[in-house]
Amino acid sequence: MNFHAILGYLSGLYFIKADLDASTLLRTVALIHIFDAMLCGLIAGQNGRNKKIWSAAGLCLGIWALATLFLLPAKRPAIKRAAD
Repeated sequence: MNFHAILGYLSGLYFIKADLDASTLLRTVALIHIFDAMLCGLIAGQNGRNKKIWSAAGLCLGIWALATLFLLPAKRPAIKRAAD
């Protein structure tokens, strides 16, 4: 198994179209990971998580980081009780 095949399977593009040449695969994976990073940053901000960390995770891990972010419950801010 070569780098081209591993990248295709990890990105999920081989399941969509298996006969992509190497340059098309690399450009498509790069574009998808950039979009995944933007989506991770937006979703993380809405859920009370660190935008920079999740954007970096989306850029490196792509759809896997996005799927993880969807599965995590939203963080709730701590409720401060008034001193009686």
